[in-house]
Amino acid sequence: MIILDKNTKCLVQGITGKQGAFHTEQMLEYGTNIVAGVTPGKGGQKFGPVTVYDSVEAVKEVMDVNTSIIFVPAPFAKDAAFEAISQLDTVIIITEHIPVHDSVQIMEYAQKMNTTVVGPNTPGVISPGVGKLGIMPAHIFQPGNIGIVSRSGTLTYEFAHQISRSGKGQSSCVGIGGDPVVGLDFATVLQKFEDDPDTRAMVMIGEIGGNAEEKAARYIEKNISKPVIAYIAGTTAPPGKRMGHAGAIIEGDSGTAESKIQALEEVGVKVVEKPSDMVNIIKEF
Repeated sequence: MIILDKNTKCLVQGITGKQGAFHTEQMLEYGTNIVAGVTPGKGGQKFGPVTVYDSVEAVKEVMDVNTSIIFVPAPFAKDAAFEAISQLDTVIIITEHIPVHDSVQIMEYAQKMNTTVVGPNTPGVISPGVGKLGIMPAHIFQPGNIGIVSRSGTLTYEFAHQISRSGKGQSSCVGIGGDPVVGLDFATVLQKFEDDPDTRAMVMIGEIGGNAEEKAARYIEKNISKPVIAYIAGTTAPPGKRMGHAGAIIEGDSGTAESKIQALEEVGVKVVEKPSDMVNIIKEF
């Protein structure tokens, strides 16, 4: 498993908001090690077994914590991210609609501080049987040896469901987010799976727009030895039309499903046309 393991100790920024409260309850129910919450001005309140603090710094003064998951509304997300990045190892940003210039500044700061950022606009990370940091429906995942990395939350769930139904399971599933500017990219997550003894093979779920999948293909060719199966969403999308995610915009000849599929197949990645096609392939692993 990667990113989320038995050593993860997480706090929730925005725990008292509607989304933060709902998903914290779900994460605790799944057994995730949530040790604290953070909402400025709400310090001292209790959320089930979890104490709320006014700041990340206040949490760090009284307990060991290494990860944050952020449910703070978009206008305040940059400040929350900077606060977490300055003091923690891993930051997962669930928030969507964060302005691009804010995301750029967040990623620059994370790089400077050597902090891992997942998102923004991500369903999060789940390591089945250990915990989940995100908004995914936990019941469709089960422990196994297939790693999933995806730009799409919904497609992550579909592929995980197909894998679980086939009798296989997942080591970890990572949603990198569908925005034009995100933290972890495909290549970095694939390398983490490559180094992970619990992962036998990887499923990479891409979509039209940008060049993340083409960059991943070049990386796979040089660095990845484990099997990679890919799926690219948006094969029927018309050029120039935005489809779903902010990052899913085709410009000219780059970013099309065809260019991505070609790049991946050229380096030996098996690209499937639909989620159910993948089940027959992973039965080998």
